[in-house]
Amino acid sequence: MPRKMVGQLGMLDAALSRRGQREEDALDRLGKLVAWDRFEVLLKGVHASRKGEASYPPLVMFKVLLLQRWHGLSDPGLEAALRDRLSFMRFAGFSLDDPTPDHSTIWRFRDMLGRHGLFEHLMAELNGQLEGHGAFVKQGTLIDASLVISAARRPKMSEGKISAVDPEAAFGTTNERGRYAFGYKLHVAVDAGSQLIRGLVVTPANLQEVSVAPRLLGCAEGVVYGDRGYDSDRLRALMAGRGLGDGLMRRRRGRELTAAEIERNHALSLSRRPVEAVFGTMKRSYRMGRMRAFSLARNAADLTLFCMAFNLRRWLKLATP
Repeated sequence: MPRKMVGQLGMLDAALSRRGQREEDALDRLGKLVAWDRFEVLLKGVHASRKGEASYPPLVMFKVLLLQRWHGLSDPGLEAALRDRLSFMRFAGFSLDDPTPDHSTIWRFRDMLGRHGLFEHLMAELNGQLEGHGAFVKQGTLIDASLVISAARRPKMSEGKISAVDPEAAFGTTNERGRYAFGYKLHVAVDAGSQLIRGLVVTPANLQEVSVAPRLLGCAEGVVYGDRGYDSDRLRALMAGRGLGDGLMRRRRGRELTAAEIERNHALSLSRRPVEAVFGTMKRSYRMGRMRAFSLARNAADLTLFCMAFNLRRWLKLATP
């Protein structure tokens, strides 16, 4: 498949580079920290242009998607930013003479990654690099989930709780008080020491955390910490079979908790608190309190991109003296 040639520096690029020494920004440092060539190998078969046209290099487009997640931009907003922001051009690999992708090209590339099933492999590659650099502290694993509201209108009870626009979304509780919202859930396993995301699962919002937790145990290390929603004898048995410690809070389950159990719950709530910062960052800084697409697969793609973007920024912070 033909590829566009980008990144060839012209006279104006050279002139800008001679503006004196400037302090490296976060994007420059990330550009040097990550082994991008390994992602390029995974992406080499992706061709997301219109039929017959030369496509942008896949690695360039992957970096474009990361920029979108870091800055909470829509596809049209990202198209405009790529034209105007020198730091975006430099990170992605464009020179000032290069045409930058429009919003439809960005959408097609992201959709193509999903249809090729590449997001899981890209996340695994990133976490492999984090593992190789010793970024995971392995002092335990925090598991939790957060509901993200659907982009579709919340259906009425008379409509059977199903959206004609987003039929895979569902109603789920947002907290222990039983308040309901309509959308999806992001379930994560977070390294307790580094606060890096080790694994994720995206489901409709009606799936309970305890039923999804076994899918997160494959990437868990040490003691597994979870709130009362994970209190399950079956889950503890699975954890014990994998050599994982029990850091799950207890719920009443038909009896009052003992004083020792209440004290233990309080201590565990403090230990698991850092996982909530992941969701706070997702919804406040990354502007992902509401989904943008109308299917589980496309929303899972967006949430996986968030996890990769989060881990890259977190890695940069951990690696900065």
